[in-house]
Amino acid sequence: MTDRVRLFQTLPHTCGYYAERMAQNLVVDPGAPNLDRLYGSALSKGFRRAGGHLYLPQCAGCQACIPCRIDVERFSPGRTQQRCLKRNADLSVIEAAPGFTPERHALYRRYLAARHSGGGMDAADAEDFQRFLTAPWSPTVFLECRKDGRLVGVAVTDVLISGVSAVYTFFDPDETARSLGTFGILQQLALAARRGIPYLYLGFWIEGHPKMDYKRRFRALEIRQHGRWVALPD
Repeated sequence: MTDRVRLFQTLPHTCGYYAERMAQNLVVDPGAPNLDRLYGSALSKGFRRAGGHLYLPQCAGCQACIPCRIDVERFSPGRTQQRCLKRNADLSVIEAAPGFTPERHALYRRYLAARHSGGGMDAADAEDFQRFLTAPWSPTVFLECRKDGRLVGVAVTDVLISGVSAVYTFFDPDETARSLGTFGILQQLALAARRGIPYLYLGFWIEGHPKMDYKRRFRALEIRQHGRWVALPD
């Protein structure tokens, strides 16, 4: 990073992916006044945004979480992704301003209740919604997916000159047949292509993990290892 910044190590906490493991994160000083300038450089070094925090897993004895990104110019959708696009051709996708609305919050609550019931997140109020998905310094857009005007999905997306970051996607749990998570990534790739942005950052890839290994299905995937980005074989 070009700007001087302090980094902090969090206390050990239960891993969100492997319940029997403990996790720690390296966090960019959340009080730094130049987080907007630091973001692009941090993203290229594998950091990820959650709310107002930029973090990178730094766990003792475990390196399962590997930063990953898609090379936008080299990407082409596979057959399953082409079918996903065709299946959702009846949806309109709108680049909307970020933030809380009752409609978005209601969809978010329904999604969390279906996907993360009992985990604490499903009780998210308006403040939780705003705090987790947005930050005052972050260049965020909400890609809204609508069917005949009805909101069915939102892909929370940070748009920087050097890269687009897929922050979080939530959608109508009754529309699982549409594969809206995959559709959201495809729309983020399309946004990056329209704007000439070279990479879409997908956060972390965990090989073989049922909730994280899906990222490998996207062509032109790169992972960060030993301080550099390398192509992962399709």
